Amino acid sequence: NIVFFLTDDQPFDFLGCSGHPVVKTPNIDKMAAEGTRFENMFVNTSTCWISRATMFTGMYLRGHRYTGIAALDKRWSSTSYPRLLKDSGYQVGYFGKNHVYFHHGETDKMYHNYKVIGRSPFFKKMPDGSYRHETELIGDESEKFIDNLPKGKPFLLNFSFNAAHAEDHDKKNHFPYPKATAHLYKDMAMPLPKLNDPSVYNSQPGFLKHSMHADRFKWRWDTPEKYQHNMRNYLRMISGIDNVVGRIIKKLESKGLLENTILIYAADNGYYAGNRGFAGKWTHYDESLRVPLIIQDMRQKTNKGQIAQQRALNADIPATILEYAGVETPKHYQGHSLKAIVEGSQPANWREDHLSEFFSQHASIPNWEGIRGKRYVYARYVDDKFEFLHDLEKDPDQLVNYATNPEYKEILEKMRKRCNEEIVAKGGFFKREEYIRNPKKK
Repeated sequence: NIVFFLTDDQPFDFLGCSGHPVVKTPNIDKMAAEGTRFENMFVNTSTCWISRATMFTGMYLRGHRYTGIAALDKRWSSTSYPRLLKDSGYQVGYFGKNHVYFHHGETDKMYHNYKVIGRSPFFKKMPDGSYRHETELIGDESEKFIDNLPKGKPFLLNFSFNAAHAEDHDKKNHFPYPKATAHLYKDMAMPLPKLNDPSVYNSQPGFLKHSMHADRFKWRWDTPEKYQHNMRNYLRMISGIDNVVGRIIKKLESKGLLENTILIYAADNGYYAGNRGFAGKWTHYDESLRVPLIIQDMRQKTNKGQIAQQRALNADIPATILEYAGVETPKHYQGHSLKAIVEGSQPANWREDHLSEFFSQHASIPNWEGIRGKRYVYARYVDDKFEFLHDLEKDPDQLVNYATNPEYKEILEKMRKRCNEEIVAKGGFFKREEYIRNPKKK
């Protein structure tokens, strides 16, 4: 059995097990203590709809070409991991956010039970007149799915949380949290972002300063009062997810199913949460691209609590699920299974870098492509003709841009070349008509 918990807008270090000084996530922390936590997990594209398409298809944006303009190509939904597991005999359920649009009838081929539970608003009115949070409703539907499983049949259960995404339409209470977590973090001073100095924001080029990052920063983080209020509520949303994780683990245990289950916890993208004077995600810094990943195989007796240093990607998750299920991975998948790493092995020729990218029609989000390596990070913002080069050995917080430094000329050329190689390998360059945006004000 495979259970996949997927959250929204959660950076890698917003869990107790990854070192956050405040947030309470005891159930997820226990998964990490008894499973494998990936220290270097990244998404290829840091936004929910594209990242989730990557996790359905096993391909980078360059491969699946899903930008939210049209439904996902049937070639890729027909070879998605839910479809392949259903075809191989798994009982498959999916509950929560749907930010990938499929052609009519495709979800029936992928799932036995499929129910979209979205935000806007997060609280849904119940038949008795009460209101229940979407995070808890996803848990409710998942418990029903478990209660009604055919005996002896393996299952795949997908949790697609809307949390901890903000409610963008509510400019006062951006992070509606479940009632069960209302008691948490009261009267606590929330730690400020690490990269809180205004000079960090002021060092950014104009197209980043005046992007959607700045708009949403003013909504949520631009005064001490807003920051404290919204950060408390943001953490309450994460703790609400943790509550549901705990509920489901207890449910599986009560049904005698837990001991033969793989648990996976990940996020679809990171989140700036005020770092660099930014809100949102979308761009090339680690706060945007680096996310949590925990895998716990309940059958595994060794390597418990290990912290894997190998570079993992969201594109690896479907291949990992397929290998655990004993289903052949399609040849067009661009990710690789992490199962061997969880079991304590070091796969040969494991990646040392990866392609990252963002292309969309949003006029206030810049399009870019680049390489995130072990030491160097390269990004070029294609419409703005601007390059970044970071040296993580000298500057782990990515505060300095070495792209115009003559001493880095050879490294810059090498990273440009590597970026082009990966673009070709993962599907080719984008044509402008594939991501046409309204003209930006410079």
